[in-house]
Parts: sequence; structure tokens; C-alpha cells
Amino acid sequence: MDTTGVIVACKNDIAHRFIAEQLKEHSITRRYQAIVYNTFKTDSGRVEATIGRHPKDRKKMAVGVKHGKYAATNYRLIENLGDKYAYVECELETGRTHQIRVHMASINHPILGDSVYGPNKNPFQLDGQALHAGVLGLIHPRTKEYMEFTAPLPEYFTDLLTRLRRL
Repeated sequence: MDTTGVIVACKNDIAHRFIAEQLKEHSITRRYQAIVYNTFKTDSGRVEATIGRHPKDRKKMAVGVKHGKYAATNYRLIENLGDKYAYVECELETGRTHQIRVHMASINHPILGDSVYGPNKNPFQLDGQALHAGVLGLIHPRTKEYMEFTAPLPEYFTDLLTRLRRL
């Protein structure tokens, strides 16, 4: 929800099962671009933290909770934007609910515009979060060939990058 970019629609149950199996095996390539709060001192990193239902708010997910499931997110700094924000690429190894949002917030880098895991005040009046599914790679269900799909950044995202670069 509130994420732009590549999505996959399965045309039949066979395709759905084939792609679901790839998700289960963690063999699908998924790279997202995000604008997050706070700058980075390192060029890349990895968040390995279990994710499960938040113990007090059932609509949210949280790291390190009892009965959480293993999750891993790799991130790479694309650019620090002034002294308050950063533009990063996140690659999922696993696929937990709200994984990027929860992992980035857990390391003090919540996604800009994320009203659930980030600050309540949105300084840029975004209609969602600054999270974009840029690359999706998978084995095609019929041809069995690896295919990679990309989606360019939407205009609101590039406009926001331009604004933040001027700060």
C-alpha cells in the first residue's frame, strides 16, 4: 500500500503457484528505492531482525517480537540529501509484511511519508510514502527464463529528490 513501482499479476493458478514457490525460496530479486530520514555514515549495510505482529498494536509489525519470523534487508546508500534525509536502495532477501518499512525504522531511518512507522508529521505533504519497487526479477512460469522488470521513479519521487537536494 502507498508504494509505487513494479507489480506482478498472475493470469492463472499455475503461474501463481510457480511464483509463490519462488517467493517461498527467496529467489525473486526485489530492489526498492526509498527516501528515509537521517543520513548514513556508511555506504551499505544489512538489517537482520525477526519481524512479527506488534505486541500492543495488531495493525503494525515490529522487530524482535516473540514468534517473529527471520527477515533480512540489504541497503545501499545512493545519496545523502542534506543533513536530514538519505536516498537508498533496499534489496529484500525475505518477504515479510512491511519488511523494508519496519527494518529501516528499526535502525532509525524510517521512510519519508510513512505514517505508521515514521514520524507523525509529514513535512512534504506526500500522498503516501517515498518507497518505490524499482526492480523485480523472477523465473517466468511458462518459459522458465529469468526475467527482470523495472519501473522508473514516479514524478512525485523525482520532484522530491530535486527539492531535497536543494536543502
